[in-house]
Amino acid sequence: MSASADIVIPYVTLRRDEEAESFLMLCARMEDDQQSRLAYMDEDREDRDLHGVLWSRVSQSLGTDRLPTGDPRWKLVHPSRQRETMLRLRCQVCFASTKAVRRQAPERSGVLFLHTAQSDLGQPVRTWQPPVCVEHAQFAAARCPPLGREGHVALLARRFRLYGVIGTPHALACDGVRVLAGNDTPIPYGDPRLRWFLASQLVRELSDFEVVNLAELTPAT
Repeated sequence: MSASADIVIPYVTLRRDEEAESFLMLCARMEDDQQSRLAYMDEDREDRDLHGVLWSRVSQSLGTDRLPTGDPRWKLVHPSRQRETMLRLRCQVCFASTKAVRRQAPERSGVLFLHTAQSDLGQPVRTWQPPVCVEHAQFAAARCPPLGREGHVALLARRFRLYGVIGTPHALACDGVRVLAGNDTPIPYGDPRLRWFLASQLVRELSDFEVVNLAELTPAT
C-alpha cells in the first residue's frame, strides 16, 4: 500500500509504469510427452506456478521498501501481486495479516474474504478477490467495482484451498500463437486447457466459512 495526499492505493493495484510483456514473446514449446504448450521464448522458473501454469508477465515499479510506486491504474490488478496476496493470504490493500476473530466468539477465527452480495453462497465459494485485513475491509469493499456495484458480504473462512486460475486461453495456429476469446470462469488445476492458458489471477475455493458482520471482527493475535 502507498498513500499520496491521503489517497490509499491498494497493494494489488496496477501502477502507471507497469507494463505487460509483449505478445510476440509467446511461443509453442514441445514437452517430453510430445504435447505442445504455451511458453515464453526466454522463459525461466518464475514464469510458472507450482502447478506448471504459465503466468502473465507484467513489470513492477517498486520503491526501496519493495512496495509499489507510481500513479494507480484503478480497476486493474497486477497479476504477480494478486497471486502473491492469494498465496500468502495477505491483505490486498496493505499486505498485512488477514486473520480475524469475532469478538463474541474468539474461538471462531479464520481468514477474511469479501464476496459479491448477489452471488450464490452455497459452499464452496470460488473467489479471485484476495483476502483483506479487518482495518481495510470497508475500504476494499467500496473501492472494488463489483463489490461496490453489487454490494458485498464478509466471509470468515477456515478452509481456502487453491482451486485454479483465471486468464486468457491461447491456441497454436498456422501463423503462430493466437489469443482466443475467454471469460472470467475459473479453470481448475489439472485441466488440460491450462497447457495453452496465460493466467492472470489465482483462485481459491472457500469452504467451512460463515457470513459475518465486519463490525463484530477484530484482528487475530
